This record gives sequence, C-alpha cells and structure tokens, in this order.
Amino acid sequence: MSKVLTDSELKWGKSSRSVADRVVSLAGQPEPSAGTEATSAESERAAPAQVPRFREVMPSNETRELERHRRHARFHQRLLHSSRIQQLLGLLVTVGVPAVFSMRWGFWHQASQAQWLTLVAAAMAYLVAAVAVQNLARLPRTQASLLVMPLLTVSYGTSWLLLRLLGIEFFGTLLLGSYLTAMVLFTIGYLVSSPYRRLRFAVVPHGKAAELCQDPRVDWHFLETPGLEGIQVDGVVADLRAGLSEPWQRFLADCTLHRIPVHHATSVFEQITGRVYLHDNRLGSMQPDEHYEVIKRCLDVLGTLLIMPVALPLMVATALAIRLESPGAVLFTQPRMGLHCRPFTVYKFRSMYVDQQGGGFTRDGHDPRITRVGRVIRKYRIDELPQLLNVLKGDMSLIGPRPESMDLSLWYRDDVPFFHYRHVVRPGISGWAQVEQGYAAEVDEMCRKLEYDFYYIKHFSFWLDVLIVIRTIRTVLTGFGSR
Repeated sequence: MSKVLTDSELKWGKSSRSVADRVVSLAGQPEPSAGTEATSAESERAAPAQVPRFREVMPSNETRELERHRRHARFHQRLLHSSRIQQLLGLLVTVGVPAVFSMRWGFWHQASQAQWLTLVAAAMAYLVAAVAVQNLARLPRTQASLLVMPLLTVSYGTSWLLLRLLGIEFFGTLLLGSYLTAMVLFTIGYLVSSPYRRLRFAVVPHGKAAELCQDPRVDWHFLETPGLEGIQVDGVVADLRAGLSEPWQRFLADCTLHRIPVHHATSVFEQITGRVYLHDNRLGSMQPDEHYEVIKRCLDVLGTLLIMPVALPLMVATALAIRLESPGAVLFTQPRMGLHCRPFTVYKFRSMYVDQQGGGFTRDGHDPRITRVGRVIRKYRIDELPQLLNVLKGDMSLIGPRPESMDLSLWYRDDVPFFHYRHVVRPGISGWAQVEQGYAAEVDEMCRKLEYDFYYIKHFSFWLDVLIVIRTIRTVLTGFGSR
C-alpha cells in the first residue's frame, strides 16, 4: 500500500525523484494470517480512533503507461535538461572556441601565462553568469532570455575591471571573444529550448484547483477522469485538502510512484504568480531565513556606501531644484511602521506644496498638490534617495516591503487579513510588490500587494533580492507604478 503525500510534504521545484522518495511504500510488509484476523479486529475495536496523517490508498496494478506521460523523462532528454551538463558544455565552448581561434588547436602547449590567466578569468565570468541566470530563471514571472545580456555584461565587465585594477597582464581580445561566444551560445540555447520550457500541468478539477490554475503562461489540462491518456505533463496539480475520492487518490499515488510530480494547487499558484494565496495562508511556513538576514544587513550597508558617491551629486541637484521651485523644507519626514511594528521616521525629498492639504495617500491621476519637480522625482524614484540614511541607521533595508504610514497601517490592519505580518522583516526602499504591482492605496489593491509581500517573506533569499534589484532598475528607467 502507498500513501498520497499531503501538501506539507510536497516541495515545488524539487525533482520528481525527491517526491517519489518521500512516498512510503508498505508493499513489503507481511499480510496478516487468517488466524490473527480476529485478534486484529478486536484490537482495532478496543483502540481509540486515530486520524491518519496520510490518506492511504492502494496503487493500481496497470500503471506502466504513466511513465510515458512525464515530459523529458528519457535519458537523453534528462541529459539535455540537466543544468550541470549545460554549464559544463557551455564552459567548454566559451573558453575553448576563443582559444582555438586565437592560438589554434595546440594552445595548451604554446599559451603564455597571460593567456592562461585570461582563459581562467573568462571561465569564472561565464560560470558566475550561468549560475545567476539559472537561479533567477526559477523565480516567478522571469524570462531567462532577457537576463542573459545584462548578466553576461556585468560578469565579464567585472572580470575585466578586476584584472585592470590588480595590474594583471591579460589579453582583452581573448576575453572579448569569450564574452561574444557566451552571448551567442546563451541566445541560441534559449531560443531553441523556449518551446520546451513552457510548463504543462494536468489539473484534478476538484476543490480550489480549477480557480487557481488559470495563468495563461502555463498549459493547463483539466482532467475529467483519473488518467493521463494522450498527454505528457511536467506534473499533476491537485487541491490536496479537497477530500478527493479514492480513484483520484489512487491516481495521485500512481503518479508519485512513477516520478510524475504531484503539487498542491496553492504552491503552483504561488510559484507562477509570485503571490501567496491569502485564503490558504500558514504563518508558520513564512518565517524569514535568519542566517540570510544577517548577511543581508551587511550587504545593505556595503551597497549603500557604494551607491552614495553616485547618489550624493544627484541628491544635491534635487535639493536645489526643490528650493528654487517652491518654499518649504527640502526633506519630507513622516512616521511609518517598521520592523516588528515599531515606528520610525522616514526621509524623502518633498514633492508637494507645503500649503496643500489632502488625504493620507496620493490620488490616482493628476494630483494638484504635487509640484513640477515632484512629478519628475516621483516618476524616477529620486524622491526615495534620502532613505539611504534610513538604511544606514538600520530602520530600513535596500530591498523589502515598502513601509506604510502609521495611519494607513492601522486602517489596513482592520480591513486586510494578516496585514501586520508583513512587518516581520525590515521595510525596503524597493520591494517585490513595488516592482510587480506598483502603487497601491485601496483595500483590494493592498490585499494583492500583501500577497506579493508574503511571497517575498516566504522566499526571503539572495537571488530574489538580485531579481528585485534588476527589476527596480527597469522601474526607475520606465517610471512604472509611480503616482
């Protein structure tokens, strides 16, 4: 007998083998003999009723066909889709091709020390970019092909800069050749593999699964009967809390045993949309990583000190423009709710006239309180630069949920479920909700924003922060979500 895993045992993003390994097989246990059936029955009647942790179902006997319904399950397909194999082949091409073109086939015999150092630097730059692309591509709403050029440019540019600063002799043409080869290789690879990267899921249409499985970026196949006839899928999605019938439970057990991943519907919704489903919220599962929290604080201070030389001239120019346009203080201060619901004073450049009164939030559309300079600095987020001082003081982080004013926080606390839980981490100058949704003021918008904030807290990590930094740059350049 096998047991269908509950949603707490299922982890998104794990290989099908790890899911199958967690299936508890009881087939090897001896069957009770006829002479012990009566004793067993009496003991069951005497024992108190217990709620089983797993729903126990017998796997069917005719399930060999299921193995053919998992995508990329053949040996050669698994090799081609292996990230380690891809990194190894890419490393050989991006280092080997420029070396052969510049020094011919016997380059390992005739290469100088400077050439070998250049090849090592090229290999390190490629590996850093490849690891970054693969880790970022696992995050929601991310197109890996759009990350290739900026990440390769930053990685190879950093290698070139370090070699120059350290005074190490190297061959710039060899490093440039490796960069161009990596760019072509990545581009062709993602263009060829893009049709195979689109997810395809079979959906058990019970409970909330049909409601949550609607994202157009995924191919959904809603099953009418327990089976996968005629389709190949990356996994099966089900609402594991819906009280499925025994045929559907048996079907899920068969899928798990044949290494077809079974996912809880809310987990799939979360990883595709980048939002946590509030109605299925479990606060205990969203504790931020305390180890990374310490590292993040160090990165905040270091990043702020690196940004300051560039930001200070822009801040001085902004302050002069504000003073020349309208009377009043250059900086706007306001108490806001921070870590652990503790209030702190946030600093911003003033973007409104001082003699205008209004509500606690900016109106959508034309707000007459905003100055001409204010519209520009709001659009490109320049008004947030003084918050670098809040980061150095420890009130804020570079990345985190945006802090709300005390009045709005108390209002949202009464109308938005779990609102105060977003203060379990430091607020940030930019955040996941900020780059995905933009400005939010109404209760419905705040509920959506809270779903993004909870996703950030639950998946609190270095790579998610890197993705937010990349999208923040896009937001600053486009003015997305400003008011």
